[in-house]
Amino acid sequence: MVGIVIVSHSQKLAEGVVEVSKMMAENAPIIAAGGLEDGSLGTSYDKILAAVEAVYSSDGVIVLMDMGSAVITTEMVLEDLDKPNVKMIDCPLVEGAVLAAVESAGGRSLDELSELIKDSRTANKF
Repeated sequence: MVGIVIVSHSQKLAEGVVEVSKMMAENAPIIAAGGLEDGSLGTSYDKILAAVEAVYSSDGVIVLMDMGSAVITTEMVLEDLDKPNVKMIDCPLVEGAVLAAVESAGGRSLDELSELIKDSRTANKF
């Protein structure tokens, strides 16, 4: 299964997104990388790197971020990471994460997931 990393400035937000996603797909390989090491707000290179490595497999990893330095820090991690098949996806964090979890658990490939998740940018809620 494709691994999923949720990067947020808030540890609680990242953990909440993982919690909601696992409610829909309990076996999905999804992990939070939110906040700084002491639990305060911010983004941590080390937490993101550890999270990617924790869910990495030959199927790949998708990283979803909230905004700003979460994107920049993730870019730095991926530049330094010597692993193929790791992609950042720009999408709504919660909707994208739930979709990624469900579809990853269903066996979708990294490329298929990437396209499906990108499409969540235009999903209407009602």
